[in-house]
Amino acid sequence: MQSRMPPQAYISQDWFQRERELLFKPLWQFVGLKMMLAQHNSFITRNIGGIPIVIQNFNGELRAFENLCAHRQNPLQTQAHGIRSLVCGYHGWKYSSDGKVENMPFEHEVFRYEQQERECLGLKRFRLETIGNLVFINLAADSLPLNAQFNQALIAQLEDVSNAFDSEVLFTTYKTKLNWKLAYENLRDGHHPRYLHSRSLYQNVRFQVAMDETAIKHAKQYHANGTKDHQQALDLLAGFSNGGPDEPIKTRESYAWHEYVERYSDKDWYYNWLIFPNLHIASGSGGYSFIIEHHQPVSADRTDVMIYYVTAKKKRPYATSAAVLHAHLMGADTVLREDFEVMENIQAGLHSNAAHAVLGDYEYGISAIQDWYMDVMEGKVTL
Repeated sequence: MQSRMPPQAYISQDWFQRERELLFKPLWQFVGLKMMLAQHNSFITRNIGGIPIVIQNFNGELRAFENLCAHRQNPLQTQAHGIRSLVCGYHGWKYSSDGKVENMPFEHEVFRYEQQERECLGLKRFRLETIGNLVFINLAADSLPLNAQFNQALIAQLEDVSNAFDSEVLFTTYKTKLNWKLAYENLRDGHHPRYLHSRSLYQNVRFQVAMDETAIKHAKQYHANGTKDHQQALDLLAGFSNGGPDEPIKTRESYAWHEYVERYSDKDWYYNWLIFPNLHIASGSGGYSFIIEHHQPVSADRTDVMIYYVTAKKKRPYATSAAVLHAHLMGADTVLREDFEVMENIQAGLHSNAAHAVLGDYEYGISAIQDWYMDVMEGKVTL
């Protein structure tokens, strides 16, 4: 069937700006790992939907604020992560856990705010929720309940798997020249690994296409009719995120460091969680280690792919743990770059008069998301 997604959905900056308002603002979005926010005053910064965000630990409680000082809009935290009080380096304004100005140096000598004006000074705060070690925020004033976007079974799975993560994290970012939607479509395409990753990932994990005839029928019906019903749209949304054991691992390598960690499972399977709109968690080692892949849209044709590498929780510290994480980075880099090359080629070739893509039956999951997405973007349903 022909995709409803026009090329403009991937290349138009105007489209991208509407997408931020209609899709990313109302949806819960992953922003980072709780393990990186374990200490008082530890923080991470992100740019979500064009808004600079800081997530900060205040004596064990996580809060999310717009990362702009109320005085002259200077960023409060300027690094991607670290440990530092929430204080502006420009004029020294310090903020408390409620986002109010806690200390204003030379307040009475140079600022001279009236009491009523002083009480109004503060940071814009955003809703924050955690699922195990995964941190999500929502930018909307009246946000969806988290369990409207993710069903209870998935929430339980994500809590279970992320609680298995160790606190030592290796983090890197790929600056890619592709639209973020190409990434989620690629991840939901179970047919491409045998070709694109034939000499890498597919050597050890023989991904198979799942032909679910009932789901195919429903996807075709939805493609023909769409929806204008709010509850149906939410029900569909909750079904876009799923995961768990995907395919058996042909040969699972054993390493000395395995005895130092608490394996997530006892199955030699490739684990794979796809969380809409832009998060992917996988374990290609049967639960000994994990990759957390976050696709952060920057513009219509740019996406920051933020990657976290962790092992399962350590039973005790061991000397080579940093080297183990680096080895995972190097191993995953080959597969990631194979994907990026194809997606960047697709992006580079798209133009306003390009034909719509044509999807096969096995791409019923991609088709359903695309049709739902178009119903949102065309204003047939609102989130």
